[in-house]
Order: sequence, then structure tokens, then C-alpha cells
Amino acid sequence: MSVKIILLALETLLLFLFLVPLSVICSGNLLGIIVSVMLMIITANWTKFCGIISKIWGHGAGKFGLIFVITLILAGIIYVGILSILMYKAQENRPEKANVIVVLGCQVKGERPSRMLRRRLDAAITAMNDNPDTLCIVSGGKGDDEKISEALAMKNYLLEKGMDIDRIIMEDKSTSTYENIQNSLKILDELGMSHDMTIVTDGFHQYRASLIAKAQGVDNVTAYSAYTEPRYLFTYWVREWLGLTHFFMLGS
Repeated sequence: MSVKIILLALETLLLFLFLVPLSVICSGNLLGIIVSVMLMIITANWTKFCGIISKIWGHGAGKFGLIFVITLILAGIIYVGILSILMYKAQENRPEKANVIVVLGCQVKGERPSRMLRRRLDAAITAMNDNPDTLCIVSGGKGDDEKISEALAMKNYLLEKGMDIDRIIMEDKSTSTYENIQNSLKILDELGMSHDMTIVTDGFHQYRASLIAKAQGVDNVTAYSAYTEPRYLFTYWVREWLGLTHFFMLGS
């Protein structure tokens, strides 16, 4: 079996991993699809591609341009590698004892939490059981296509699972991770509590959520991470790379 066939098989598999979650169209799978298709085209036309590169290399400006592009690609690979390590470490950062648990909302379907949100809430239940004296803030507003707020859907789900109503605080105005943290901090201030925070969200999202929290003055950020279905992992992981880059550049 030739190297070209092996590479094309691997690139096809990569494309498939980004095509599987097309029910969720976002920057993650769009970028993944574009890169996968480009790699497949280059591999399928490798001889012609090498000829084009040789011609470009033969010119002074072309040589400089190729070196610049190669440097950018290598820097990009190192960059996303470092991000991935930090993302993995953040999702494993459980507290010895949680000060407050903050569940970040996501899509509600009708009046019920989506599958992803249910997994976050299941992680929140684990956090609440591990910290029986800790309050839980469910944070999320109402989207245009949602019948009730994410916070109310989350509260109802937790109550159905037997959680104590006195431990659940709704924050139902947020429309972004930044606002989830900002509005939760206001609640902590009203209760006279410290700004230590245990965030419940998907593992891939924990690192960016922790950076947003620290930027707003959260003293100590820990995590309970929800399980993410493997078919969505590549798409959301790549989307987080883009989200983190946006945060580093614009601070939000």
C-alpha cells in the first residue's frame, strides 16, 4: 500500500470526523472540513504540487514567501498543541472543596435541556453530591428559539433529579460565558461570598471559561467537566482553539 493511499485514507477519516456533527454547524467543523479537503487535494496531486513549490522556490521572493508560510504553519501547530495541553489540564482541575458551583447554560429545546446541557447538569449533580453544603448557580438566559430560560430548564432538571431547591440559585439574564461569570459574581457579592468558583461546563470549554473568570477577578477557578460525545469532540475542540485566539486578541 503506497504512502499516498495511506495519507488519503487518514485525511478522509479526518474529514469524516468533521462531517459527522453537521447538525452543529460552527467555525470548528467548517475549518476542519476546509483543512481536510485541502490536504486531500494536495495529497492526490502531490507530484504537481511539488512542481509548483519547486518553481516558487526558484525565485527569491518566492523562497522568502515559502519560508514564511512554513514558519507560520509550524508555529500554528505548536500553538494549538500548547492550547490543547492547557485545555486538557483545565478540565481535570477538580476542587478539594467547592465554594460555589456555577453551571454554564447551553441550548434548551422547548422546555427541556438539550443533550449537551443534560450532561452538564449530570456533572453538576456529581459536584453537588461531592459538596453537600455548596450552593449551585444555574446560569443562562432565554434564547429567541427557547420557550423558557436555560436557568429555569436547568433548575427544573436538578429538582427532578432530587436536588435540594434551597441550594439552587437561578441567574437567567446571561447570553455568553462572559455574562455567565459576570452575573454569577454579582450574586456572590450579594451573598457576601468569596469569588472562588467551580465551573461546570464541557471539558473542552473549561480553559476558556477559567480565563474569562480570572479576567473578571475570580480568585480561584476549579472545574467539574461534562462528558462530550466523541462525534462532537473534534469540532468543538477546534472551535475552542478559535475562541481562545479571539479571547487572547480581544479579551472576550
